[in-house]
Amino acid sequence: MRPDTPAENVDHINEAARLERTADRYPEDAEALLLRAAAHRELAGDRPAATALYDRLLTSGADLDNPFLVRALKASNLWEYGHEAEARAIIDGIRTASPRDPAPWVIVAEALEAHDELEQAHETFTEAVRLLLAGVSEPPRATHPLLFGRHRVRRMLGAAHDEWDALADSVHRHPIGLDELHDPKRVWSLGSENPEELEAEILRLRAELGAYREALSRPFPVAVLHWPADELAELTEAYPDLAEEYPSYEAHLGTIEAALRELAASGTPNLGIVRGTVPSYEAFAASELTSPSDASLLPQYATTLAARGRAVAWPPERSEACWCGSGTAYGECHGV
Repeated sequence: MRPDTPAENVDHINEAARLERTADRYPEDAEALLLRAAAHRELAGDRPAATALYDRLLTSGADLDNPFLVRALKASNLWEYGHEAEARAIIDGIRTASPRDPAPWVIVAEALEAHDELEQAHETFTEAVRLLLAGVSEPPRATHPLLFGRHRVRRMLGAAHDEWDALADSVHRHPIGLDELHDPKRVWSLGSENPEELEAEILRLRAELGAYREALSRPFPVAVLHWPADELAELTEAYPDLAEEYPSYEAHLGTIEAALRELAASGTPNLGIVRGTVPSYEAFAASELTSPSDASLLPQYATTLAARGRAVAWPPERSEACWCGSGTAYGECHGV
């Protein structure tokens, strides 16, 4: 499925089945692939099948990259088809474990919010914000949904602004302010007969939808291939024809950053970087019945890695480690 495929044209059942087959073929990528398959099952209305996929991951015995994310998604899904008690138990377990990843917190808090448990949702958002953002001057992008969700719930509860709400306002980049987007009275505007009120509400909804689309599209980036230094040396030694593509490691890194900046300047969204390894590239070439020396295979390899959930979003936050693996902050390395 292409990232720009309209939602109404997606066959969620077939797409889920395709991802499950891909997970069988690439077990090292099963976590990312099965999470996407489960999302398609949920969108198709087959929530028990989605739960089965979450259970498959949790009982696989593999070391999951994001076990709390899988549990959070399972809880949210269970609640949607009547398993409230089990969902609450999972949510309580996640809150007790206090994961350092923002995503599970967002999912369980929004699940509580969706079922009108506003006080519990507010407590969950607040716990996460205090845990992950205490002493942080510039909140990482991944924590923004926590701040926005907390702001939204507090508006529904009629709570006054506090320091975390002010921080949410400061990182919000869309033209419609958070106070307007999260105004509990907005629903009444949709029933208004005043054209100006309706037009204003449509603008607010477009701004909010744009934020959701941006967040939802990130797992499916346009990806550029990055070879770590040792892998690139092994690649060009084994396949000298590729030395024209990669005259040096420094030139390789510079080309990646330049290409991504050019794509960003042209308006291409959802950019990412995938890291190549010689064994997986050779296996991919064999599956395509092509020699690894064929340079035209490289972009196909990058696309395949991205489709298997191996891409890392670009650009990183300026304070985060640079994508090149130098250990230096991006803002002091390739982000300069």
